[in-house]
Amino acid sequence: MGIKSFKPITPGQRYKTVSDFAQITKSEPEKSLLASLKSSGGRNNLGRVTSRHRGGGHKRRYRIIDFKRNKRDIPARVEAIEYDPNRTARIALLKYADGERRYILAPDKLKVGDPVMSGEQAEIKVGNALPMEKIPVGVMIHAIEMKELKGAQIARSAGTSAQLMAKEGKWAMIKLPSGEVRKLPLRCYATIGQVSNVDHMNISIGKAGRSRWLGRRPHVRGVAMNPIDHPMGGGEGKSSGGRVPCSPWGQQSKGLKTRKKGKKSDAFIIKRRK
Repeated sequence: MGIKSFKPITPGQRYKTVSDFAQITKSEPEKSLLASLKSSGGRNNLGRVTSRHRGGGHKRRYRIIDFKRNKRDIPARVEAIEYDPNRTARIALLKYADGERRYILAPDKLKVGDPVMSGEQAEIKVGNALPMEKIPVGVMIHAIEMKELKGAQIARSAGTSAQLMAKEGKWAMIKLPSGEVRKLPLRCYATIGQVSNVDHMNISIGKAGRSRWLGRRPHVRGVAMNPIDHPMGGGEGKSSGGRVPCSPWGQQSKGLKTRKKGKKSDAFIIKRRK
């Protein structure tokens, strides 16, 4: 895996970099694991924009990912590593011993032909999913459940991993990529290894049009607007706002804690990320 750059024969290629896609072995997705995906354009069920700067972009088909890894103690083999337009990580197509195929998030260093299994009897090796009570302390894990049988919710994006720090009673202590230390039930499943496509963070978009392909619309700075449009707009000449940075509705955008006080899940956070 690596990053590919271009000769600047056009302005858009001067700073553009892309993944070399060396890990990918199959271009066409498995038809039985596809679903339709409707673009919301950032609008809710009433048709009102609730997420700004969304819309357009290339049409996608959703790949159904097995986040639960509930096909227990049945050996599988990696049939292909594929690109998924809906996420930053690569996905792996598994073929189980009974003939069923499923997609999982591809861990780094997982190759075509590698054996993979989920269950309490699985080995401690990349791609295998086990309950955290069976995983040794210190091992790097990803695709971690927060509630038993709910499916993976933590550490799913490209290059991420968490570390199993300790076990205490019926709880596992894990250190998240943000630095936060959190406790989760030991019976929750996690997958061994780090998520694939580690170089994703180093990719440079390079031009505005490529952002539009991804469904990201232009983002205008508040200080470039008029006072009627934004609290930071206006001023003589070029001003830097003259007030605390905020959203168009006045909510502070730097330093304001937006997490609810007294949230039930506060009890599971041992050390904050800051």
